[in-house]
This record gives sequence, structure tokens and C-alpha cells, in this order.
Amino acid sequence: MSEKTASEQNARPEQQPKQQTASGPKTAARQKKGRYHHGDLRQTLLACATQLIREAGVEGLSMRKLADLAGVSRTAPYHHFSDKRALLSAIAEQGFIEQADQIEQFQRPDQTPPSAEDSRVQFERYITAYIRFAAEQPETYDLMFGKAIWKGGMATESLQQVSRQSFQRWRDWIAQLQQQGLLPEDHCTLRVAQASWATLHGLCRLLNDGVYMDRDNLEQMGRTAAALLLK
Repeated sequence: MSEKTASEQNARPEQQPKQQTASGPKTAARQKKGRYHHGDLRQTLLACATQLIREAGVEGLSMRKLADLAGVSRTAPYHHFSDKRALLSAIAEQGFIEQADQIEQFQRPDQTPPSAEDSRVQFERYITAYIRFAAEQPETYDLMFGKAIWKGGMATESLQQVSRQSFQRWRDWIAQLQQQGLLPEDHCTLRVAQASWATLHGLCRLLNDGVYMDRDNLEQMGRTAAALLLK
């Protein structure tokens, strides 16, 4: 009896730490599993893909590297993106959605049409936000408007649709500004929308390509661009 009691006493210190050690990895595994598999894996993959592009360019991105960086199985990314083309298009699509949301935020189409002066201020703020978006998310911006997707005919149908919708919102805003006499009315709305967007895109390209190195003047650049475009 005393020997059994002794063995039990000797076993207790060994069993307790063993249970604690076993619970640690299980808890960590549950946390990791929850992190990647309760609905946010797609966004995690998009963020990791953007990071890989930032570090090694589009050529340095692969589905295998993406899975490794995200900490998931090699097959997990394929549950959300059929291939690299779909992945790149999804990154660009996300950028267009964000830009369209910004237009709605500044244009406020669900409210009473603003005065000409308010429209001028809103347009100026949007231009600054547009330039800042390109400067802060250059990888996404390059995919949205660069040759990696469009010149190679890699854009998915979903991306094409979202990009058209984004430009249509810009065109509608340009039409409103024309009606308020803030943009030339004697030119086709489509051409004014294209030319004004090209002005913004040119500024963004100069920033992201390193021609304009000083990014502390984004606000001033935005105001100047608006002053050049508006009457």
C-alpha cells in the first residue's frame, strides 16, 4: 500500500506537467486554425500576395509561396483562387472597389446635390485621397492599371466588370461637375472623364516610379491638380 502510494505520488508531478505541455500546442493550434479558417483566409491570402509582390514583383509570386507565407496547406489558396491570374485580378478588384467607395463617400449621391463650392471642395479632397491611395498601396495600384493584367489579357470577367463600374461612377461625377459649370461643358463627358483621370494617373505614376520623390506634398499636389482641372 505504501509502495503504491509512493508510486502514485511519484507519478503526479510527472503527469501534471505533461498535461500542461500537451494543452499548449493544442491551444496554439486552435488559435492558428481559427485565424485562418473562420472566414478571413481570403483576405489573408490577398494581403500575403501583396506582400510577396512588394518584395519580389509579380514574377516572384506563386501559389506555393503564398501558402507558405500564409501558413496554410499548399492546396488551401486554390479554394479561393483557381490560379495566379485569378489571384492577381482579385487584388486589383479589391482596389477598384475601394476607389469606388471613395467616390461615393465624396460625391454623396444619396444626398441633396451640393453647391458648386461644396462640389469643388469634395473633388479636391477626392483627388488627394486618390493620389494617397496610389502612394500607399503601389502594388495594388499597379495591378489595377498596369500591364501585368491588362496587356496580357489576364483580367477576369469579375475584374473587368468592377473596373467598368468604377469608371462609370467617375464619369457620372464628371457629368455632375459639368452641369454645375465646374468642368468644360463643350466637351464630351466621356472624354473629359478620360482626360481628367489620365491627369491623376500620371501624377500617381510619377510618384510610384520614383520620379517625384517627396511624398510630403501630396495635399498640395491634390489641390493643384484640382485647380488645373476645375474652372
